[in-house]
Amino acid sequence: MEELERVYQAALETIRRGEPAALATVIEARGSTPRQAGAKMLVYAGGRTVGTVGGGPLEAHVVEEALAALANGKPRELEHRLADEESGPQVCGGDVRLFIEVLLPRPTLLIVGGGHIGQAVAELGAFLGYRIAVLDERAGMVTAERFPQADVLLSGLPDDQLRAFPLTEQTCAVLVTPHDAPDEKTLAALAGRPLGYVGLLGSRRRAQATFERARALGVPDEFLARVHAPIGLDIGAETPREIAVSILAEVIAAQRGKT
Repeated sequence: MEELERVYQAALETIRRGEPAALATVIEARGSTPRQAGAKMLVYAGGRTVGTVGGGPLEAHVVEEALAALANGKPRELEHRLADEESGPQVCGGDVRLFIEVLLPRPTLLIVGGGHIGQAVAELGAFLGYRIAVLDERAGMVTAERFPQADVLLSGLPDDQLRAFPLTEQTCAVLVTPHDAPDEKTLAALAGRPLGYVGLLGSRRRAQATFERARALGVPDEFLARVHAPIGLDIGAETPREIAVSILAEVIAAQRGKT
């Protein structure tokens, strides 16, 4: 596989997984340089790379700038002068200008609970452009037939599955489980992880009981204070689709910084 193809394929797979990355492209090369305009390198949040823009101090500088761009979520342009580097086999004596593009995935709507409300939330969330991930302990509840809009379908114990699931500030967790579900274990798996929103279905009494059990598992009050419970805006919703509207309205409000 050609290098450029590997870079593009890696970028697409990263976006589909819901992970951020930065794409560095040489946009101008003057003088003697290791790579010409068009060379690309993908930089993951952990610093791993696919492709190359020249190696050596140049590449180390680009990785550093790419990680900084990922940290603030904004693209940037930079110049690197190889003529200023210490003498060695990598010195070419030219100047390179690069553009670093930040590849932020679509916000992920993580739906815990594959019942009727979960289906309605997935349907509306997909319509709104969210990447949809659905998790339920019951394998029969998370099928492609029940969730044709889903990008990710997970079955098994929620706390086990969530510890391996990548979460970012662009992830919105919606807990719409049956009344007797051990949501405190799910909250324990989410606590301390990056999340843009987390909400819990049920009455205030159910939420308080769940919070008490979560505290017993070591979930801090600072995290529980962030949990929207009961979930959704109070619009008098009754049907699953109406409840989905109230939930997504609250998710959007949280993402926009509205109270």
